[in-house]
Amino acid sequence: MRKKIGIKKLFSYYKPYKKLLFIDLFISAFTGLLVVGASSAILYVKDLVIKMEKEEAFKVIVVLMAVIPFYFALIYFCDYFIICYGHIIGAKIEKDMKLELFSHLQTMPLSFYDNKKTGKLVSRFTTDLDNISDFLHDMPEDVVIFGIRLIGTFTILFFFNKTISLITISIIMFIVIISLYFIPKIHRAFVKNNEENSKINSQIDESLSGIKIVKSFSNEKIEIEKFKKANENFVKRKKISIKIFSKFYSLTASCVLSIIPTIVILSLFLINKGFMSVDDLVTYIVYADLIIAPIHGIISIVEQFQKSMAGYQRFSDILSVKSFVDSKNAVELTDVKGDIIFKNVSFNYKPKGEAIFSNLNLNIKAGEYIALVGSSGAGKSTLCSLIPRFYETSSGSITLDGVNVQDIKMKSLRKNIGFVMQDTYLFADTIKANISYGNPDSTDEEIVLAAKHAWAHDFIMSFPNGYNTYIGQRGSKLSGGQKQRLAIARVFLKNPPILIFDEATSALDLQSEKYVHESMEKLSKGRTTIVIAHRLSTIKKAKRILVLTNKGIVEQGNHDELLAKKGVYYELSNLM
Repeated sequence: MRKKIGIKKLFSYYKPYKKLLFIDLFISAFTGLLVVGASSAILYVKDLVIKMEKEEAFKVIVVLMAVIPFYFALIYFCDYFIICYGHIIGAKIEKDMKLELFSHLQTMPLSFYDNKKTGKLVSRFTTDLDNISDFLHDMPEDVVIFGIRLIGTFTILFFFNKTISLITISIIMFIVIISLYFIPKIHRAFVKNNEENSKINSQIDESLSGIKIVKSFSNEKIEIEKFKKANENFVKRKKISIKIFSKFYSLTASCVLSIIPTIVILSLFLINKGFMSVDDLVTYIVYADLIIAPIHGIISIVEQFQKSMAGYQRFSDILSVKSFVDSKNAVELTDVKGDIIFKNVSFNYKPKGEAIFSNLNLNIKAGEYIALVGSSGAGKSTLCSLIPRFYETSSGSITLDGVNVQDIKMKSLRKNIGFVMQDTYLFADTIKANISYGNPDSTDEEIVLAAKHAWAHDFIMSFPNGYNTYIGQRGSKLSGGQKQRLAIARVFLKNPPILIFDEATSALDLQSEKYVHESMEKLSKGRTTIVIAHRLSTIKKAKRILVLTNKGIVEQGNHDELLAKKGVYYELSNLM
């Protein structure tokens, strides 16, 4: 589901800073008037000075020289304020947009990320928002300054000579027509540029995240070639946009540069016919020169606008995806026991895709320890992911203590479920920070106790910095067993009534597995526990083992009962 987001929202980001924006625009307007006014004053004084006696003219010139430092100081102050506070407004807006985007991404279901690459999402925060920020802090003040300079200058010129003014306006209107023709082309080019740039970011993210795999296979050259290809595609797209913008800029710049020659030639004709004086020509050229800089500025605004709109389109595409919102009647969980019931549950990842399982029924009693086994792709992890609503059921219902999980507040539901996965994710932070992630309000004593319960305290204290040891990206400085025990300590600290262990020991050596098993057993006492495993050592202790295939749960019982049946479990056990 998507909600439509228009250009109106883009300008709504100014709202919190409207007072500062108003001051910025006021000073921008004053600067525009100051430039036009100063030019007009100089031309006016020039005419007076020419007609004065030398001594009197000298006095006026001295006064003007004394005024110049004040004029310089005023221009400096105005430009400093516009540049400094304009950029501050832009930085604050960029901060707000990044926070909104990041917060929105946090509310997205896991299904949203299944088809999204991290690098592409990161590029929304970098390239896209950088372009938007540049436009938002430059555009208002530039429009005001250039607008006032154009309007003020044209008003004065119109009184000098209507004919030449109309011809000058005609040239500018031609520039406007050119702009309207090129704007859609430039926009499409920048959209594709951003897309190619996000692919490069994605390639970098994937290669660096999997650097150990790359090096273990000595495939550095392959990664370089992949990046080289993505980089070359970016340059190809960039060339297209450069050619389009070059045509636009060259045409408009040529028109701008033709303004003064056109004025001179026409003025000479009018002078020849006696309709204009040489003095008027000089005055007109001075004013016409004031027009050129604003026109160049407006052309730059067009380019910046298209860059920002390309980025805003991608930014708004994410915000337009509706985030999860609890239903109006959603309830908070209290005194959770842990009874879980699946009733006629079916699930498929895509609306018309093949079902992972259909009409599945399962009753898990509070405090029960069950194991899920089955071949890869049978849907074991998917089944467990439906309980905390990482994914929504396609049909049927799941209840927790008799309440449909869809009627429970999401935060309350997930607060009562602890997950320990095969691919343990640890943050690039300290051991203490990673354990306390299970309960940010925990004390140091509680963190140490959780680590002791998870058989992690001893190895933590073997590090020089103990709990303050920095563990690297994704816990790169730790072994697989150490990472798993920290993950279990994190769940100990969370202290949930429901536990899900998803292949928590499959990648461990025997020594590490022993420690992790002891941690799991300690943690699971008195809690509803679901274990997904391929190793008999983990499965045997379960009072009930469920055998899952694409047909659903085909067998269940304890280890000995299922072996005696000599069915699917018996065949699987021979492979374990």
